[in-house]
Formats: sequence, C-alpha cells, structure tokens
Amino acid sequence: MSVFAPIPLGQPIPAGPHSVSCSLPTMRAVRGYEEKDPAVTRHLTSGYPRFLVHPFARQLAGRFAPPGRTLWLTSSGRMAAELVRHLGPSSGADVYSADGLFGVHHPESAPMAAQAKLFLQHIGGFLSSREAEDHLVRLGLREKACPETAFAGDAAGQVRRWLRAALPGASDPDLLLANSGMNAAYAAFRAISELQAPRGRTAWVQLGWLYLDTIAILRKFTAEPGDYIHAVDPLDGPALERLFAEKGSRIAGVFAEIPTNPLIQTPNLAALAALCRRHGARLIVDPSVASVGNVRALPYADAVVCSLTKYTASDGDVIAGTVAINPQGPDAAGLRHRVANWLEPVYPRDLARLAAQIGRTDKVLARIQESTPRIASFLSGHPKVRDVFWALHPASRDNYLAIARGPNAVGGMLSFSLREPLEPFYDRLRLPKGPSFGMRTTLICPFMYLAHYDLVSTPEGRAKLSANGLDPDLLRLCVGVESAEDIISALSEALG
Repeated sequence: MSVFAPIPLGQPIPAGPHSVSCSLPTMRAVRGYEEKDPAVTRHLTSGYPRFLVHPFARQLAGRFAPPGRTLWLTSSGRMAAELVRHLGPSSGADVYSADGLFGVHHPESAPMAAQAKLFLQHIGGFLSSREAEDHLVRLGLREKACPETAFAGDAAGQVRRWLRAALPGASDPDLLLANSGMNAAYAAFRAISELQAPRGRTAWVQLGWLYLDTIAILRKFTAEPGDYIHAVDPLDGPALERLFAEKGSRIAGVFAEIPTNPLIQTPNLAALAALCRRHGARLIVDPSVASVGNVRALPYADAVVCSLTKYTASDGDVIAGTVAINPQGPDAAGLRHRVANWLEPVYPRDLARLAAQIGRTDKVLARIQESTPRIASFLSGHPKVRDVFWALHPASRDNYLAIARGPNAVGGMLSFSLREPLEPFYDRLRLPKGPSFGMRTTLICPFMYLAHYDLVSTPEGRAKLSANGLDPDLLRLCVGVESAEDIISALSEALG
C-alpha cells in the first residue's frame, strides 16, 4: 500500500499559492493539459510559473487590459519594451505602465498571444506571482498576502553566501541573481553574443538535447538560422573536434548542461573547455539537473547558469536563477557588465523566500542522494524497465565523477523507459505527478509529453526524438526526501 496520497488534478504541488508544480495524475490529464482541453484546464489552479500565467497575474491583467486588447504583465519595463520589439511594429503592441506595473497590450489575436506568451516563457519575463499578489493587496482585491516564512535580513547576501561555497573562486560581483534559471541562461547567452559578434563570431553550439527553453533561445535568438548548430551526441569528442576544425572561427559559444535534461549525460567538461578556449569560443555550463552544489563547474566555464528553483528552493514555491562569472575568464569584466544589463531582478519577496530555504540545501541534497542510487538500482533490475539514465550511467559515469564534489553527489534526477505501454503504468502509479524537480517532494512526469508535445504527437516528431536517442514515452523521476523504500514500493506496485 502506497504512503503517497493521491493529489487531485490541477492541485498545486506542494499546496500553496506560489507552488511551482501542479498535479497531472493521468495521461489523459497530460494530453488535455497540452491540448488546452477545457475538461482539464478548468481544474488547473496554477502551474509551472514560466508556462502558465499565475492566477494573481491573470486577475491583475483582467482588471487593467484595455477593451479589445490582451495585456501581458511583465517582470520589468525593460522586459515590456523587449516584448514590443519582438512582436514587431506591425503588431499594434504597446507598452503598459502604471502604478509600478509594466506590461504589453496588443489587439486580441490568438497567434499574437501565443507568440507573446512563448517569448516571456523562454526568457523568464512574466510578472512574479508574489509581486502580483502584493499589487492585489495594494488595490484592495486581496485582504493580505498569504503567510510564509521569509528571511528577515539581507536576503541577497544570504543567497550569495551559499553560492560562494558552491562556486569557489567567485566573489559577490561574480554572482548575479535572476528571476528564473531561464532568464539567467538568456542573459549569459545575450552577453556573450554581444562580446563575440564584433569578432565575427555569431554561431552557437547546442551540446546534446537540452531543456526545451534553452533550445528555443539558441534557435530563435541567434543572428541567422545557420548560426544554430546542434551537436547531437554530447559524448562524441571527435565529432566536436571536427566541428570546431570546420567552424571554430565562427563559433561564439557552446551551451552545455552537466548533466543534460532528460538523458542525464555528462560530457567531458575538461576537454570541452580546452576545445573552446583553443578556438576562442565561450562556454556556458548549466548544472541545474544535479545542482550547482554538486559539481565543480566554474573553473571550466566562462559563465555558469543555474536554476535556483531546483534544490535550493526545495519547498517548491520560488523561481529564481543565477549567473556566475568565472573571474579568470578572458571576458570576465565585460560579461559582468553585460549580463547585469540583460538580467531580470528577483522580486524582493521571492528573494526573501529563497533565502529562508537555501541554508538547508546541503541537508536536502544529502537526503535525496541517499535514495537516488537505490532507486536507480531497483529500476535497472526490473524486467519491465528497458533503460535507466542517471548521473552514474556507465556511458558518462567517469565524466560526471571527474567534476562531482564526491561519489555520492549525484542529484535526484533519473529518467527511464518501459518495456510496456506508458499509460497504464503512469495512471496506476501513486507518486506525485507534475513538472519541475529538485523539490523535497518526489515528482514524476512523462517529460517528453510536457516538454515536446508537438513532437510526441506526430509520427515525424517521434522519429526526430528517436534520432536523438529519446524515447517519446520517457519518464522523468525526481527523487524527494521521502524514504527510498516508499518510493520503490510505489514504483513496484505500478510496475506489477
């Protein structure tokens, strides 16, 4: 009998107004969520904040939207201006600014709304749910903000204290805070692009299959279509050598996740860094999957970007990110200045909430990492499981251990595929089911359906995923602080 209580469709995980995940307990719910089926979406009280506009922000936008126009509330006036530029002069879009709120309104149009929403999703441009909540209180539309534990002192200082320990060699000026991990990634990408373009370098290399919004940034914001280069296999060093031999003088930078999401592959980071430096390319490294506290990334990178939503905000109710500049990098001074120009600041209440949680990150990681190898072993040995991927997968185990802070510093993410149909297993499974990871709560989701529904829902898309070594039915399991025995029991029950 599972100790995990069922979580109804659409309920926030964890319960609370600022939660970053929501329950999608069946494959029908997952498909309905992606297809905007009203039978599913009417139950969604919230969702991952960069993917769904928070109810507080929707309430504000509904109050201030001009008649016949759609209003998107943004994280800053600068972000609003950038969205107007993105939509273009013929869109009829205009900046909204009043009483400390910023946004963009445009004529009601489903295609334009989709374009605006994706732009803000990709680069972390939505108004913070806590900032929206505070505006609702100011306007008398809510009595008060929901109570929560917040850090009472210098919240930014508290966050940077932990980051300095996780990123030895970085000082406070090297540690820039962003309103989300994707905004951190975008800011680093833009800053390096600005520095490299005058040198004739405009191409970017995507190393392996990365998180969907990282892919979108590299595809959509490079200067020309030919400037986006996808190196399919992050473990194929000779192929990278050939790529740089052919195009190295044009390459502005490489974006690498260590490990990747969702196949959890770790490239040879030392060799990759040496290759980039030899050819004048800059290297962005994102260690969010394993936690920035688990790997030694900064000595190899020009910039380390990371989602602080993962592991450091382990209650699952804050989104934030960081860019760490390698002070020894050749463009360090220029990057500090340019990254700061592109970053969206963390709203003070979000920062105070993050600071209240970040001090226990090491304990949370230790608890999660007690369970991860045991669960990986159970899944690997089960006859109904085909493939299991995690930080110590044999294909890149040595690469990971070369940068890990210890043999047990493996993070909490595993992904696996089944020898049987996905839907019956997923529907039977009594674990919390929703997006995000790095929470105290264990979470599982059919990752490719949530990240790339456009691909899993067509034969051509499924063929593309297969060509990249991705099973469309891949499940992503993110271990929480619950006991390994309870997690394994729930998996065993569903596998039958």
